[in-house]
Amino acid sequence: MRTVLAEDGTLLREGLAALLDRFGFPVVAAVGDAEALVAAVAEHAPGLVVTDIRMPPGFTDEGLRALVRLRRDHPDLPVVALSQYVAPSYASTLLDLGAGVGYLLKDRVGDVREFVAVLHRVAAGETVLDPEVVRTLLKRNPLAGLSGREREVLGLIAQGYSNAGIAESLVVSEGAVNKHVGNIFTKLGLAPGEDRNRRVLAALTYLRG
Repeated sequence: MRTVLAEDGTLLREGLAALLDRFGFPVVAAVGDAEALVAAVAEHAPGLVVTDIRMPPGFTDEGLRALVRLRRDHPDLPVVALSQYVAPSYASTLLDLGAGVGYLLKDRVGDVREFVAVLHRVAAGETVLDPEVVRTLLKRNPLAGLSGREREVLGLIAQGYSNAGIAESLVVSEGAVNKHVGNIFTKLGLAPGEDRNRRVLAALTYLRG
């Protein structure tokens, strides 16, 4: 899958480009700032974007704002944002973009197998949050109406797990997970509808407490 990579650090950018190329994500452009990222997407029409959040010139959230612009023009473009920081505002902004979004801490890149798996999941239209992001947000925003198990399940939903994946992670039956998910939707006041939309809304409610 053709990929555009944006990272201001030269060594990390080159290392990521080599890693992506090796595992089936050929990098058609590797750039060092947010404006160059937007231009590269316009030029190359990639199937995936991987970008740092804090980019020149201000080193605040230039990469994140670039993703918002890109998804406005390319609603189905899968995007993965990398950061050294756990920031609820980053997670909320990314989840607002819809499906096919990832938010990973840069430390996660060191686990190559997991990193590549996340890229494939995002490219397939899933929404994936770094487990550390979810753990931090859970401490900040417990949802009083949910049981402990329901909060666990909702945390995994926020990470992008399917019901089958949640069952495997928690070592319970998929039927039990389906029941917990139904209870979560009910307690959060999410009316029956398209399941993916309800999962995204549940994750947003969870992150915003």
